[in-house]
Amino acid sequence: MVDQNKTPEENIQQNNDVENTISDLNNEGKSEEDFKGVDDINNTKELLRQKEEEINDLNNKIMRLQADFLNYKKRTEKEKEESVNFGIQAVITDLLPIIDNFERALDSATNKEDSFYKGIEMIKDQLYDLLEKYNIREIKALGEKFDPNVHHAISTVDSKEEAGTVIEVYQKGYLMEDKVVRPSMVIVSK
Repeated sequence: MVDQNKTPEENIQQNNDVENTISDLNNEGKSEEDFKGVDDINNTKELLRQKEEEINDLNNKIMRLQADFLNYKKRTEKEKEESVNFGIQAVITDLLPIIDNFERALDSATNKEDSFYKGIEMIKDQLYDLLEKYNIREIKALGEKFDPNVHHAISTVDSKEEAGTVIEVYQKGYLMEDKVVRPSMVIVSK
């Protein structure tokens, strides 16, 4: 407290004396080792804070690595599925002309009761079962509206049908899921 009756030097000395007394009271009974403990606690707290930051950084890195791995796994599974589907599609594309020839042979047969005819028909049915197994289905064309996404028009003819209607199928088309394996070759009315 500043005393108005004292000189400034005396007031400064009084303040210093008060501060020294307070400091002595605070330090009374405490050794230098006691103050070292406080420093050790502060150092330990700082070290703990640093380690917690390191742990958080490592946790973030682990979470990013896990996310990257899951994305990689999904991408490779998708690529594998696409590769398998591409292989299936390639084989089916090569198989379709054989199926066409079986159908032509059956259509040209005169004796439908012959065992040879029935054997060929059984093979054709097995081929259709194989297509169905791999989710390959025939594109509906006859009587349908012409769709350039699934039909390939080889000619147009005058007809009683509405313009743009498929009136004859020259070669069947097939879909694998929603992807065109082979478009239907058709004749369209004009």
